[in-house]
Amino acid sequence: MTIAATKLFEIVPLTKHIGAEIRGLDLSKPVDEQTQKALYQAWLDHVVLIFRGQNLSQEDHVRATRIFGEHAPIRRPPKYFPPGFNRVLPGIMFISNIRENGEPIGALPDGEMMFHHDMIHHEIPDKGTLLYSIEIPSYGGNTLFASGYAAYDTLDPELKKKLEGKWAKHHYNYGSTIKGDGKGTEAFAAAKHPIFRTHEESGRKAVYVNRLMTVGIEGMDDREAEPLLEALFDHAEKPEFVYSHSWKVGDLMIWDNRCSTHAREDFPADQRRLMLRTTVVSNVRPY
Repeated sequence: MTIAATKLFEIVPLTKHIGAEIRGLDLSKPVDEQTQKALYQAWLDHVVLIFRGQNLSQEDHVRATRIFGEHAPIRRPPKYFPPGFNRVLPGIMFISNIRENGEPIGALPDGEMMFHHDMIHHEIPDKGTLLYSIEIPSYGGNTLFASGYAAYDTLDPELKKKLEGKWAKHHYNYGSTIKGDGKGTEAFAAAKHPIFRTHEESGRKAVYVNRLMTVGIEGMDDREAEPLLEALFDHAEKPEFVYSHSWKVGDLMIWDNRCSTHAREDFPADQRRLMLRTTVVSNVRPY
């Protein structure tokens, strides 16, 4: 991969379709407007950005989030906030398997998690997510990112024709990591969105369904919809469209939820994992 150098930082692409590492920036310090604009464009170009070796306070994390837009509030019903939510600034979520008095201090605590778009089960999903690693297990727990652009561009024309213009139904129980795993609470959300989403900034189309949260196609019998969705899931998750990120302490990642999905690999339940998550709000309904 070719390293693209600017006067501000280096951009190192990670795969053909998705992901780039940003080198030469310390996000514990404010960055100027020119740098912010260049970072935003790099994000649009590469969908996923990784900043390694960061040493961020919660205030630094929030400031970095605002480079990419408005810092979103946490939309999980407050009665289901794990104890860790009370230890962070507003709008920062604990993602952790750490337990105190037998209760997880964070959300989505354990093991594998299917491919999904963050907040696709809301009427106006957030446009971006940032995740910062504080503690990681000795192995496992990689995050996988798949390009919705590449999936759409290479989709079988017959399948594309059948699904073009149709809307999918999405449903999520907070806490589930595998569809139907029974781990969710009675708190849930549901929404409908186009199966192929047009990115409002790039103008490109992306596959906008996922294995964890997509449950059907509007106006279509489930017996007809299920094989079409399964074919779409399988195509969108092909290894050639995916970047697998092996975490190190101090990694900060941002991904674009409008044109990518992500998943989590299993990791040892007896080893601590602690991440802090923020999101970037959107005011655009998927179209």
